[in-house]
Formats: sequence, structure tokens, C-alpha cells
Amino acid sequence: MRNSYIVSIILGISFILSGMAACKNKTGKETHAGHRQHQLYTCPMHPQIVKDQPGQCPICGMDLVLKDANKELVVDSSIARMTKPVNKHIIASIPAIVAESGTRIYSSEVNGVITYDTRHQTSIASRVSGRVERLLIKYNYQPVRKGQLIMEIYSPDLAAAQRELLYVARTGQEMLPAAKQRLQLLGMQPAQIAQVLRSGNILYRVPVYSNSDGYILERSAQPQVAAPAATTNAIAPAGDGMGAMQSGGATQAVASPVPATSPVLLREGQYVNAGQSLFTIYQSSGLVAEFAFPPQLAARIKKGQKLLFYPGNDLKAMQTGNIGLVEPVFRNGQSFTQARVYLQDNHLQVGTLLTANIPLMYTDGWWLPKKAVWRLGNRAVVFKKQQDVYVPVEITIAAETKDMIQVTTNIGDWKVAANAAYLVDSESFIEINKNIQ
Repeated sequence: MRNSYIVSIILGISFILSGMAACKNKTGKETHAGHRQHQLYTCPMHPQIVKDQPGQCPICGMDLVLKDANKELVVDSSIARMTKPVNKHIIASIPAIVAESGTRIYSSEVNGVITYDTRHQTSIASRVSGRVERLLIKYNYQPVRKGQLIMEIYSPDLAAAQRELLYVARTGQEMLPAAKQRLQLLGMQPAQIAQVLRSGNILYRVPVYSNSDGYILERSAQPQVAAPAATTNAIAPAGDGMGAMQSGGATQAVASPVPATSPVLLREGQYVNAGQSLFTIYQSSGLVAEFAFPPQLAARIKKGQKLLFYPGNDLKAMQTGNIGLVEPVFRNGQSFTQARVYLQDNHLQVGTLLTANIPLMYTDGWWLPKKAVWRLGNRAVVFKKQQDVYVPVEITIAAETKDMIQVTTNIGDWKVAANAAYLVDSESFIEINKNIQ
């Protein structure tokens, strides 16, 4: 009986152990199946990326890892602002400033050049077609006097008209005035016509004389009036490209060099047509100072406005002048506004480079120091202070003086960083933050 009791106890313990093992296996299988059913994957660098299957992060491309379901990521709200990328906002303790407003007068500097006054130029044209037998003009800008011999031309039409003159003089005196008038219209002088009648010989070489004093220039040659360099401290609102980052927004219109004295292309033996303009004579009695203003300053200058100018860097030779003409010009692929100052009895020579200062009034917008504005190619950015961080915001620029920038964006109630260069995060800020809102 004792043995039966021991066997019953052993059987009971075996039954209990087998039941516990079965429950454990069942519970483990259910737990594993449930875990596999709710398995999630996330990116180690970007926890906000959560997917239900393995793969790669769409932001950085890293392989997704298994997310621990029992471990929840909790970010302290006090440091959440520090986890944002630097192209969203920057944490810094540099001082902030407020934009200034009000009417201001600044002096803008532009460059120019002395050239001839086109109002006093004359033209020498051939009245008949023929061949150049003798040419006395050898180079452009050669000085000439009124009545000086320029060239001699042989013209078959002019020779035929002289034969008609001699025939009319022998046969009928009533048609002689008409024959003389025809020769005068063809370019012969009255003294030359009288010589033909007196000698009875035809002039095969008809001389051409200068009709004015000045400097002669061949019509086919480039004129000496060149686009003056317009180095001004005003910047365009947009479109100045990456050059604005290096030059601080200075707009430059590079001047074409003043052409040196060059030989004329017209040669002896060359045929010319009737009415063809051969030379232009520029008079040196009146000269013009031409200054080039960029388009953003065109609306601020007007006829009669005064300016100060001096040759080169010679401040001792500074003089005043009034703008006599304002005209838009497109030359050498550059668009600018040209202002002319007419000079009388001036000692300056043609081709002299000038520097001018003109006062301009600004009444609109707000003003910031140059250090507070950062240039991104053709864009301008300031760092607006929001609570204790700085956020980059794009602005629109109207003009720039020596140390201040005029902004047309409404920034009257903003606080911006005093020095924007300290808040630029190397190259990532320039490349990532392309569309600033």
C-alpha cells in the first residue's frame, strides 16, 4: 500500500509538470506570433520614419532597424527646438537690431567719359559716283580745317556735265545758267566752273573740301563714344547672380576702351556711290561728359539735376555740372541710363575718364546695415529673431549705399541678427535652403 501511495504521488507530479510545460509553450507561441504581427521598423537617425517592413530611410538612405515596441521615445519639450536642422533655425546669442525708416539722402558714385557733342557734328558725302583718285585723310581723328582739301574724285557723270557746259557756252547762252547749276548740284564750286569756262578744259579730278573745323572720323569706323563704366553702389532687386556675393552687390557696366588712332579703310582707287557718307567731322568747341547709371537709379535722376565730377582721382579738379539729357541705352549687351552734361570751353580732352557723385533721396522702405543681410546669389536673406532662435527669411532689396541697405519688405516690427555671416552654417545652408518662405 505504501508503494501504491508513492506511485500516485509521482504520477501527480508528472501530470502537473506536463501541464505547465504545455501552457508555457502555448503562451510563448502566442506571444511570438503577436510580436511578429506588430513588428515595426524605424530609422536610427530619423525616428519619425516608421514602417511595418524592412527597407531604407527615404531621408538619409540608411537601413531601417527593428523598433522596440516596449521602448517609447520621449523628447523633452524644452530641448525639442535644438533637434531641428540649421537650415530651419539657428540658436545663437548674438545681438538683434531693429530696422530704421525715414527719408535719407545718400551720394551715389558713377563713372563717365568725355566725348564729342553729336549736336555739332557734320558729314562729308559724295554727291557723285566715281573713283577716289587722291585721298589726303590717312587716319581717324585727324584734325582738319574748314576749306581744307579732303580728296579728289574722278566721276564720268561729272565729266559729261562739264562737256555739256562747254557746248552750251559755245552754242546758246540762254541755257548756260542751268548747266552751271547742274554742276554746282553735283558738287563743283563756282570757282571751278569758272575755271572750266575760262580754260575750256575738263577737270577730271574734282576736289572735295572740308565743310567744318574739327576731327575727322570715317563713317565705317567705330565712334569714340563708348559706354562709360558705371560702378555705382546701388544694387538691383534681383538678377545680379553669384557676383553679388563677392562684390557686395556692386553693379558694374564695363566700359569699352577708347579706340586708338587707326588708319582709314577708304583707299585711293576705290569707287564710291552718289550720296554715300564718307566722313564725319566732330567739332572740338563743345564736349560732353557722359555718365552711365544702372536701371535701378534711372527713376531717381532727371534733367537739370546737379552733380560733381572730376577726372580720374584728381579731386582738386572737381567741378559741377547740370544734366542736360537723360536717355536709356542698350550697348554691348548692357542696359543702362545715360546722362549727358554739356561742357563749354572745358580744358578736358576727349577720352578722359570721369568720376561723379550725385545726391539721391530715398523716402520708402527700411534700412539695415550691410552686415545684417546675407546674399544668396540673386537673393537676400536676414535672420529674424523668434523667441530665442533665429529663422532665415528672404527679403527684397531696393538700393545699397556705402554701409546701409534699403529693404522694401515690411520688416518694421522685426528683430534681425546684427551680423548674418555668423549664422550661416557653411555650405549646407546655401544648398539646402533654396526656397526660403
